[in-house]
Amino acid sequence: MPDQETSKGVENSPSSTPNAAAESSSPAPVDYPRRRSHKRMIIVALAVVVLVGGIFLWYYFSGFESTDDAQVDVHLYPVSARITGYVQAVHVGDNQWVEEGATLVEIDPKDYQVAVAKAQADLEAAEASARALNIDVPVSSVDTASQLKFTSSDIENAKAAIIAGEKQVAAAQARIQEAEAQNVKAQDDVRRYHLLLIKDEVPKQTYDYAVAAAQTDSAAVTAAKADEAAAEQNVAEARSRLIEAIAQNESAQAGPQRVASTRARALSATADIGQKRAELAQADLNLGYTRIVAPVSGEVTKNVVVGWNVDPGEQLLTVVPLDQVWITANFKETQLRHMRPGQKAKITCDSNGRTYQGHVDSIAGATGPLFSLLPPENATGNYVKIVQRVPVKIVLEPGENRDRQLRPGMNVEAKVYVR
Repeated sequence: MPDQETSKGVENSPSSTPNAAAESSSPAPVDYPRRRSHKRMIIVALAVVVLVGGIFLWYYFSGFESTDDAQVDVHLYPVSARITGYVQAVHVGDNQWVEEGATLVEIDPKDYQVAVAKAQADLEAAEASARALNIDVPVSSVDTASQLKFTSSDIENAKAAIIAGEKQVAAAQARIQEAEAQNVKAQDDVRRYHLLLIKDEVPKQTYDYAVAAAQTDSAAVTAAKADEAAAEQNVAEARSRLIEAIAQNESAQAGPQRVASTRARALSATADIGQKRAELAQADLNLGYTRIVAPVSGEVTKNVVVGWNVDPGEQLLTVVPLDQVWITANFKETQLRHMRPGQKAKITCDSNGRTYQGHVDSIAGATGPLFSLLPPENATGNYVKIVQRVPVKIVLEPGENRDRQLRPGMNVEAKVYVR
């Protein structure tokens, strides 16, 4: 029985008969085209996927420009002395955060306090002098006018007195001549009557009358001469008054010049007040400069210590405003075709790996090498074209650097989305 089953199995097997062999080889021509079609579909699908992926990648990578030639920048604020002095106090330490207006350094103010007091005293003295001169100007003007009026009348009076005195002198001289003539006649009469009296030819009473008349005439001569001397004295006094009046008139005529000079001195004193006020203001400024304050809020790097004698312009500290940092990204000139201010940007910091949001603020007006001390000279015969880099300023969005981890000089990677 087993042999029969075995033989049946062998007989029923496809490979045991020629028909079975023919049947087994007949599907081969039908399966081969089907496999080729599957491979083509797979290849086409892969090609589509690669194409779509390439397009996607091209669109993605062409949507931004990036560079790792970028650094964190900020304006450093040097703090220097504006006056000469001795540093008596330093209120900050290295890398300490300070607020705008905080006192950083104090210079000894004693010398400048004395200068303020002296300037104040000089100003008060100048104001007092100006007040005195301004009062003297109108007084001088009034005195000059009244003096001119009085001296003119004095001159006229003196001239009239001289004329009257000269007339009196002439009258006195005429009286002298008349009195002398009378006196000569009287003296002759006395001599004649004396001779006649000796001869008893005239009474003694007649002789006495002649003697008395001679004495009267002699006294008249003396009185006439005294009148002449008094008249001459009056003329001399009148001439003296005339000379004095003329001198006073000349002085009065020079009065306007004196008034002008006094007014000029008053104006000079007024100008001196302005100068003294400016000196006082400068002294107040110098006193205020003894207290050096922070120009902005930021971290301090100090060079100064207590005991320094500083000079104007000497740098004492540097304030770094970490809240005002920006990114300077040096993009290739071939990357600037579609870059514009206002486009969004992402900043990746090397120190902490964080990504910061920002936007393009501006593009520099020249390439970086042109700002160097010795810019390159391309007008040579061995010129080689080199792709230049242009600085692009990227500012952070508000609050991005709240923890102030971005420090000036750090390297970052900048990515600007141009689409």
